Amino acid sequence: MASYNKVILMGNLTRDPELKTLPSQTRTGLRPPHVVCDFGLAVNRRWKDASGADREEVLFIDCAAFGKTGETIAGNLTKGRPIHIEGRLRLEQWEQQDGQRRSKIRVIVEQFRFVDPKPGNDQPAERSGRGKRRTNGKTSRTARQPEAEPVGAGAKEDIPF
Repeated sequence: MASYNKVILMGNLTRDPELKTLPSQTRTGLRPPHVVCDFGLAVNRRWKDASGADREEVLFIDCAAFGKTGETIAGNLTKGRPIHIEGRLRLEQWEQQDGQRRSKIRVIVEQFRFVDPKPGNDQPAERSGRGKRRTNGKTSRTARQPEAEPVGAGAKEDIPF
């Protein structure tokens, strides 16, 4: 049986990203330490119900980005800033100290795009591997603005899932 695990989301960070070094990779002299960036994402969906009233649903999603991707997110984004992410779902399960089993779904970020320019900067925020631009005779990498509307804007559809 074939399967496919792909998630594409755009929303706003619910808290400042937290960058951590993974304990299993902190041995000196072998490899550079691996890092993970944990952050929360709020994704809105707006629609009109059968009576014509405006409705809104907000999902709060935990996300994790590893390595250079995580470092870039942690270094450039703060609470409230929008981001577009692509990744996969991962089920995390654990047992609490009182013996109760818990679980949650987390999005593992594989790619992302900045949605707005960095605050205090007229230039769009930099994205790795996207577009080239010449500045002062030098070539530098810069981001192109995505061809997407802000979260919650655009067509109002009622999708049942």
